[in-house]
Amino acid sequence: MSSQRRLQRTRNEILDCAWTLVSERGAEVSLAEIGKAAGISRQSVYDHFGSRGGLILALVRRTDDRLDIKARLHQAFDEADPFERLQRVIDVWLGFVQEIYPVATDLIRLRSTDEAASMAWEDRMSELRGWLHELTLSLDTDGALQEAWTAKTASEFLWASFSVQTWGLLTADCGWSPDYASETLKRTICQALLVRDSFGK
Repeated sequence: MSSQRRLQRTRNEILDCAWTLVSERGAEVSLAEIGKAAGISRQSVYDHFGSRGGLILALVRRTDDRLDIKARLHQAFDEADPFERLQRVIDVWLGFVQEIYPVATDLIRLRSTDEAASMAWEDRMSELRGWLHELTLSLDTDGALQEAWTAKTASEFLWASFSVQTWGLLTADCGWSPDYASETLKRTICQALLVRDSFGK
C-alpha cells in the first residue's frame, strides 16, 4: 500500500471514530478523546487535520462521501418528470438528514460559540444551497415552478423547508414519525412550488 493510501486510511479511521464519539457525546468532544478512540495521540490528530476546525470540516465532508449524498442528489436531478424529480430530491435529502441528525444538531447548537462548528456547517450548507438552486433552475426551465417563485427564492424556500432544524421540530418537538414527516414535507413543498400541471405526469 502506498504511503498516500495509508495516510488516507488513517484519516478515515480517525474521522469514523470522531463520528461515533460526536454522535454519542456531542461535537464538543476533544481531540485527545478522538485520538484515544482511534488509538493515536492528540498530536497525531492535530498533525492530520491542522486544527479542531479542520477535523470537524473533514468529518462533515467524510460523511457526505460515505453516504454518497452528492451522487444520489444528482441522480435524482436526472429524473425527467419535474414532480418526480422534486420528490426524489426530497426523499434523498431527508434520508440523509436522518443519518446525520445527531451530529448536525450539535453543530447547529454550537454555531454561535464555536467557530469550527460554524465554519463546518456553513461549508456544507453553502454547497447544499448550490445543489438546490441547480434543481430549481431545472424546474423553472421545465415551466414547473409557480409564477410567484424565481429559481433562487424557490431554492431558498426548499432549503429552509427540509432543513435539519425543521426535521427536528417536526420529529423531536412535535413527535411526528419520520414517515409522516417525510410524506407531509413532500406534499406541502410540491404544492407550494409546482404548478398543477406538474403533478402526476
